[in-house]
Amino acid sequence: MISQPNPIKLIPGWMPRLAFSPKNSAPRGDTLVVIFLRGAADVLNMIVPHGEPAYYQLRPTLNIPRPDDRGTNTQDRVIDLDGFFGIHPALAALQLAWQQEHLAIIHACGAPDESRSHFKAMELMERGVDDERGPASGWIGRHLASLDTGNYSPLRAVGIGFSPQRSLGGSVPVSALQSITDFHLGGDPRQLQQMRQALETIHAGHHAGLDTLAMMDVLQKLTPESYVPSRQSQYPESEFGIALKQTAMLIKAEVGLEVAAIDLGGWDTHFAQGASTGLMANLLRDLAEGLAAFHADMHDHLNRLTIVTMSEFGRRAAENGSFGTDHGHGSMMMVLGGHVNGGKIHGRWPGLQDDQLVGPGDLDVTTDYRDVLAEVIVKRLNNPVLNDIFPNYTPSLGEILRI
Repeated sequence: MISQPNPIKLIPGWMPRLAFSPKNSAPRGDTLVVIFLRGAADVLNMIVPHGEPAYYQLRPTLNIPRPDDRGTNTQDRVIDLDGFFGIHPALAALQLAWQQEHLAIIHACGAPDESRSHFKAMELMERGVDDERGPASGWIGRHLASLDTGNYSPLRAVGIGFSPQRSLGGSVPVSALQSITDFHLGGDPRQLQQMRQALETIHAGHHAGLDTLAMMDVLQKLTPESYVPSRQSQYPESEFGIALKQTAMLIKAEVGLEVAAIDLGGWDTHFAQGASTGLMANLLRDLAEGLAAFHADMHDHLNRLTIVTMSEFGRRAAENGSFGTDHGHGSMMMVLGGHVNGGKIHGRWPGLQDDQLVGPGDLDVTTDYRDVLAEVIVKRLNNPVLNDIFPNYTPSLGEILRI
């Protein structure tokens, strides 16, 4: 007797098993794209308080020159936003999104944890908890598990990279995706046919299996190499740029994507950080040009799209002796999308005077990062069950987003 192949073994590792029952139901909201700047980004040199004299006293060599500093080249100066804050010149590509009021910035934003430990801070932030005793699942994972949008796509949530981000962890299976071509199975017609037969066997008569088969048919036609972005957008030829481009492809292909998580690392700038140019400026340029391309490419989808950037903590207000900055506390978040109350700096600025700094000399946190995420979840993802998503914390919703 010829043995039949085990259908389970024919399912690739990236194809999740769908077996969950969310507690609540609501219409599907925006696609959420969460970008984590890993390594603790120096937000004081990203969103520069050029109207604060203490900033220039604390950073005699690493400061970004004022917009009106005639002793420096124009391309090295802060790009003014509101007369007090400005952006690093390497973030110039974000000016259009700011002017169109699609970009909001929340300064002095972060987590209550003051350990200044990368591992602990990222762990707690991605889990959305105050301490290690909280649930082990991620805040995105709990959002997905608490809301039934009627979406059974295996691409409901995607972590771009080798493995899903910690924030995606939970009872709802998610996909780790390095490239859309992973779904092509090498273009082998025999393997594709075996896959279809396996899915038909496992999900016979079930809409989840039918959705998966339909999604696979769509993905077979997507080739990142031949993709032409809208509005002549040009993504950076970096891992970050490629991740954003593939996210745009998935959204446009309507394969059921609700959440995408993307990492951009390299922000631990203890040494030779650079000011207007250098190591950090290169990271900022990659971030800004990638987001600007994504913003332009997704122009026709902005009313159903919200992008959030976050980092585990900020860096010390004063530069160190190695022309860098050490681990700090207060950070910054950016929110980009069609329903953003943009063109504004949100949050309360605590100041950089000695008596305004916290710990060994850090920017204070005046807005909890969960307040920002909760506003996105409630207003744009249609999920009101914040107690399940951020246990033992009651978020304060602001006016960063328009419903």
